[in-house]
Amino acid sequence: MKKLLIFLAIGTVVFTAPSCKKTYLDLVPEDVLTQAAYFKNPAQFKAAASDFYNKMISWQSLNGSNIYDFMDNGSDLSANVTVNTEGGYQGYGRGTVNPESTDQYWDNSYAYIRENNVLLQQAAAYTGSASDITQYVAEAKFFRAWHHFFLLKRFGGVPIVTSVLDLNSPQLQAPRNSRYEVITQILSDLNDAIAGLPTEQAIPSADKGRVSKWAAEAFKARVELYEATWRKYTGTTTDFTGSGGPSSNQISQFLTDAVAMAKDVMTNGGYSLWNYNTQLNNRSSYYLFSIDGSGSNPLGLDKTSNNEFILKSMYDFVLHQGGINLTHTVTGYMTPNRKMMDMYLCSDGLPVDKSPLFQGYHTAASEYQNRDYRLYGYVLGYGNAPTAGSVPLTTGTSGYGNEKFAAYNYPTYRNDNQESQDYPQIRLAEVYLIYAEATFELNGSISDADLNLSINLLRARAGVAPLTNTLASTYSLDMLTEIRRERTIEMWGENYRFDDLKRWGIAEASLNAPLCGQVLGDAAYTTDYINASGNPTSLYTPSLYVYGATTVATGNGNLPAITIDAAANRNFKRMHYLFPIPLKQIQLNSHLAQNNGY
Repeated sequence: MKKLLIFLAIGTVVFTAPSCKKTYLDLVPEDVLTQAAYFKNPAQFKAAASDFYNKMISWQSLNGSNIYDFMDNGSDLSANVTVNTEGGYQGYGRGTVNPESTDQYWDNSYAYIRENNVLLQQAAAYTGSASDITQYVAEAKFFRAWHHFFLLKRFGGVPIVTSVLDLNSPQLQAPRNSRYEVITQILSDLNDAIAGLPTEQAIPSADKGRVSKWAAEAFKARVELYEATWRKYTGTTTDFTGSGGPSSNQISQFLTDAVAMAKDVMTNGGYSLWNYNTQLNNRSSYYLFSIDGSGSNPLGLDKTSNNEFILKSMYDFVLHQGGINLTHTVTGYMTPNRKMMDMYLCSDGLPVDKSPLFQGYHTAASEYQNRDYRLYGYVLGYGNAPTAGSVPLTTGTSGYGNEKFAAYNYPTYRNDNQESQDYPQIRLAEVYLIYAEATFELNGSISDADLNLSINLLRARAGVAPLTNTLASTYSLDMLTEIRRERTIEMWGENYRFDDLKRWGIAEASLNAPLCGQVLGDAAYTTDYINASGNPTSLYTPSLYVYGATTVATGNGNLPAITIDAAANRNFKRMHYLFPIPLKQIQLNSHLAQNNGY
């Protein structure tokens, strides 16, 4: 692992920094490294491929990327409304999206794809044994698929680039490929990657952290579930004018393969959920995301204890610090709202509006009782018990905080910009969720056995009773809704919510509803904030909440809750499922069609 971290630290200078070449690389003594002078042996291919790992969005900013643009802020689950979300658009969840001259995520993605293509071009001309560089060719294919998928989610159909372009390349004036052509390319690259990558078990300990066959299969399952459900629920409604449609209905094909890919990872990958609930007061879901050195949790567990992350952006306090003010920011930044809080189940496996275990909202501590452990881990973290006292609504906040990704024992263990926990790009929990959702979407049902193989393992870690077909039928639960609920809760803050709403075709309905916070109650339903006379208590300052209160459905019926953002402010449309093509790109290439509505 340390060797990979060193490669990551020097990877960006492979072609540009002559001052480093004598220290790290055995190269000819030229002033500037060139492709002709490089790619002469497997070690050089390996070093070049190591730089690809830097190009996934994570804690450390690169070329203007910001992880906070991709943490579900501004979504229907968030109380944070006007922050930059989804790649720098302020108020995206409100439908505030205007075409801009440039988009750093367009520019970055194509720059990174070029680096993948450089390695592939050089591999084709390599005169040594092809088998010696098979892994690094496969890594290039994996990351080329990774960046094309990022572009697909953001813009829909985009130009596919599979060669190293120069200023005279005709592809620079080519029209956009359809999303269906892009998906075909992504899956082709992933098939090649899967064939050429080693299993996790075959990766030497010094190289742990490199992408494995299982990571590629998990990512392929992610892509296939995304595209299958997009076609099923959103269809061609976002396709740009002139786009070709799908050559065939591939929904069942994609879902079938997604199930197979996920099952292979689950069965043969050797991964396991990180679960130390007995020793960690049922807060595994909190400590999982702050594992660093031995001081990062009460048990002294370090990163070697974590076998849940299948692919991660790796950090190290000595070799590669995160360089981000993480804990301070996520604590107040990733704040959940009323909808998110009520999505957490009670320990009997039932929603709050159906469970006799739900304790209501009469005190701020009540709603935490008998609930999913992830509520304790993501919202309360290590700093409060479920019996915490009243939360004052005297500062204009939603009444809730966030602890997911926040460092344990901060700041005595790690200071600002020194937090160095790994960032999960793919983890086993997601694979379980893919398996369950794809199985149901494929068959229209899911067996208890398949639920036990997948999301019930997550519910067990969360202290929640299993989801069964009997439970669903007895309490009139919709099985697909419950599978989606599990995904929503487990993956909170990991850049899935906007994509999920759009591929399920429900973004307009979900994002245009008012966003609310703590339940205020009224004279008939007293809380810490409203007394029996219907007047505010000292814990509630109404003047700080300019949108007042909205009566919303809760676990105890329709009740007034503070309004964080009014429905009148929100106008998310089908056009907003995709972002506008940067105007500069259309100026450079007039054949690029703009996305609908922009």
